[in-house]
Amino acid sequence: MPDTPASNPAPRRIGAAGIALIKRFEGCAQLHTDGMVDAYPDPATGGAPWTIGWGATGRDRFNGGRIRQGTRWTQEQCDARLEEDLARFADEVAAAIGAAPTTQNQFDALVSFHYNTGAIARATLTRKHIAGDTRGAGREFGRWNRAGGRILKGLTRRRMAEADLYLG
Repeated sequence: MPDTPASNPAPRRIGAAGIALIKRFEGCAQLHTDGMVDAYPDPATGGAPWTIGWGATGRDRFNGGRIRQGTRWTQEQCDARLEEDLARFADEVAAAIGAAPTTQNQFDALVSFHYNTGAIARATLTRKHIAGDTRGAGREFGRWNRAGGRILKGLTRRRMAEADLYLG
């Protein structure tokens, strides 16, 4: 028997709790007194993918090319990219879970998970969520705490926070 209320249609946009969780774990450290933010290397590889702002990787729509060592953005650029990315990741989560009953907290946790892993379409936690196995899905977050073949404390903390939000 599903343990999520059947009357909750899936949200389509990330809420305040999800945005706060992502910002808490991604950070947006201003590394310079001029207000500019520098790209930093992936903690697992020490290099690619380079990340900037609130966890942005890949294409650099402000300067052209890809985000790499030496990429610099303003705080406003970091915020704008976060807004774009959150809309895209929320759309991908909504597509992955379909019409499965979903609370706003569950949706927010799933978007945070996908924002960090890109794995919403292949994760067992998604299948368990769709099946209505909320407790089982909540336990699955903790399995995604590795990068570069090793357990990272930051990922462990993030997955615990996502699971807490999801189950809360």
